Amino acid sequence: MRNLLSCLLAWVAVLPMLAQNEVDSTMVKVRLETTMGDIVIALSNLTPLHRDNFIHHVQEKDYDGVLFHRVIKDFMIQTGDIATKPQQPEPVVGKNGKNTPKQPKVKKEELTIEAEIRYPQLFHKRGAVAAAREGDATNPEHRSSYSQFYIVYGWDFNQAQVEYYTQKFDSAFNGKYKSTPEVKNAYATKGGTPHLDGNYTVFGEVVEGMDVVEKIQCVETDPADKPKEDIRIVKAVIVE
Repeated sequence: MRNLLSCLLAWVAVLPMLAQNEVDSTMVKVRLETTMGDIVIALSNLTPLHRDNFIHHVQEKDYDGVLFHRVIKDFMIQTGDIATKPQQPEPVVGKNGKNTPKQPKVKKEELTIEAEIRYPQLFHKRGAVAAAREGDATNPEHRSSYSQFYIVYGWDFNQAQVEYYTQKFDSAFNGKYKSTPEVKNAYATKGGTPHLDGNYTVFGEVVEGMDVVEKIQCVETDPADKPKEDIRIVKAVIVE
C-alpha cells in the first residue's frame, strides 16, 4: 500500500511538468529572416493577447522590412516599429495618363496592449522576447507597444550577483512576484536582464538563431543606439 501511495504521489508531481510540455509543444513559432541571418522565436501561450497580436502582424506582413532601430550591446536588440519600413514608391503615371493609386504611408502605431506579466514562468533570460513600451510616467499600467518588441541578450552573472538581483526584485514587488530556483539557475547559467522583470511583458523566446542575435547586438551604433548600417527583418513567417 505504501509503495502504491508513493507511486501516486510521484505521478501527481509529474503532471504539472507534462502539462507544461504540452503547452510548449503547441507554441506557435515565427521565423524572422533578417539581413544578418534567421531567428526563430516561439510565442508563449501564457500571454495570449501578445501571442495573437504578434501573429496578426506577421500575417499582415507588418514586420517585413522593419529596421532593428535600437541596439545596445550586452543588453538587447529592438525592432517592430512599422514606421521604419521602407518608404512606398511614388505613384506611377499609367498609359491612360492617370496616376495609379498611391499606397498610404505607414504610420507609427499608437495602440497599446494590456500587460501580461507572467513571472516567474516568463522572465528576461538571454533569448527572451518581450514587448517594448512607454515609460512609467505616461504608462503606469505597463501597457505594451502594439508592434515593437525586443530580444534580450544581457549580461553574464555569477551566483552572488543573481542572488542580489532576485532578492532586490522580490523585495521591490513585496510578494506580488516571487523568484524561483529555476529563475536563479537560468540567470546564473544563461545570463539576461533581471532588472526588467515585473515591468515588461515577456511573451516568447528564441529557439534558433541566438548566434544571429549575438552578431546584431555587437554592431556599431550611433549616439541614439541606431545601427550605423541598416539591419532589417526582410520577412517574418509562421513556421509550419
